[in-house]
Amino acid sequence: MKTQRITRPNALLFDFDGVVVNSFQIHGWSWRAAFESLFQKELPVLNRDAYAGKAPRLIAALFAETQGAPDRANELLMKKQAFLEEAVEPPLLLPGVNAIQQFAKQQGIPYGIASNANRNYVGKSIAQLEIDFEVYFGFEDYTYPKPHPEAYITLAKHLGIKPSEFQNSWVFEDSLVGISAAREAGMFPVGILTQYTAKQLQEAGALISFPTLMEAYQKLKTEL
Repeated sequence: MKTQRITRPNALLFDFDGVVVNSFQIHGWSWRAAFESLFQKELPVLNRDAYAGKAPRLIAALFAETQGAPDRANELLMKKQAFLEEAVEPPLLLPGVNAIQQFAKQQGIPYGIASNANRNYVGKSIAQLEIDFEVYFGFEDYTYPKPHPEAYITLAKHLGIKPSEFQNSWVFEDSLVGISAAREAGMFPVGILTQYTAKQLQEAGALISFPTLMEAYQKLKTEL
């Protein structure tokens, strides 16, 4: 994707998993443990696009369906959340998080997290990693999770951004589902190359992409 000149964002909206933290290991472990506990079988391997960026209840439904037991999806989800709560180690902090937070504070740009993950998990991880996110939302806070735009609309409004100003709100996302949500909200989707290529994210609607938040911070610092 070609680089481009940028304008000052009026808000920085972040996904959590894959943008702020690398949580593949902790989520993978909790899903495997929950599935094996409930069905006494190993977790089946699904195509990444079937679950990447989706809300936990939708992922639980996918896994339960593989066993012909859609009615047990909520039970699977509850077990997954319980195992996630038991995890001692936090997810790994990705590069650039502290730098871009500090930049936003210096510039007076509001910021927060809108995740498809469980709110308690997000809050616990923020506390464990000692990162400065006072505003964060989880899937319990929306009627419709991503790829519906409600998550980012909810966060933007909480940060004081009017719908007529959404086009200048940057949304950092690593999933096709999340990029679609930002696009449908009428915001400025920014791809983070954790799971997908710049081309794949661009096709989903990303207007610019960076390997991590560190490169995004450097771009903002240089041009604003």
